[in-house]
Amino acid sequence: MEPASLDDAARKLFSGPVAFLKSAPQLQHLPPPVLPEIAFAGRSNVGKSSLLNRLTNRNGLARTSNTPGRTQELNIFDVGDPPRLRLVDMPGYGFAKAPKDLARRWRYLVNDYLRGRVVLKRTLLLIDGRHGIKDVDRDVMKMLDDAAVGYRIILTKTDKVKPTELAEVEQRTAEEARRHPAAFPEIIATSSETGAGMEKLRSAVLEAAQT
Repeated sequence: MEPASLDDAARKLFSGPVAFLKSAPQLQHLPPPVLPEIAFAGRSNVGKSSLLNRLTNRNGLARTSNTPGRTQELNIFDVGDPPRLRLVDMPGYGFAKAPKDLARRWRYLVNDYLRGRVVLKRTLLLIDGRHGIKDVDRDVMKMLDDAAVGYRIILTKTDKVKPTELAEVEQRTAEEARRHPAAFPEIIATSSETGAGMEKLRSAVLEAAQT
């Protein structure tokens, strides 16, 4: 699909129905694998829920919380009517006060999903644009590399960074991404506050679902 027509199709798709389908605390609770899925991963408080709400033009689609690590399930959303793809909100990682058993459950759930979900087309890895990639993000990047799951880095909260600083973060992030076998080379800078990068992100989601 040509870029212009892809952008138009993505804009139309995300302006239509988007609905919460279910939460899956374990893999057996996932819906049948009949639609392409795009997963969203990121550190706790990276702004994942806010980004999903802005991406889908919905204020309350994904619940935002000030309590790190609150979501420990795979939350699944249908996009389109009839649904054409699904968004999978994975539980946040890396919160400092996580009990060891909770961190272990997170790893088992996410790793099993990444390795075993045949309809997973791409994972979007959210990185805080104020800080860039941290060691806890590198652990997840290795997990994605090992699972041979293609992923793309999305910078969040870029409205809170000066343009010169953001350019440096983007460059460092892209350089590091190129060293990872499963990472998509191009990153997308976004802001849930201003809407920056959202059209590009919607097109990237649709393009990944069609691969």
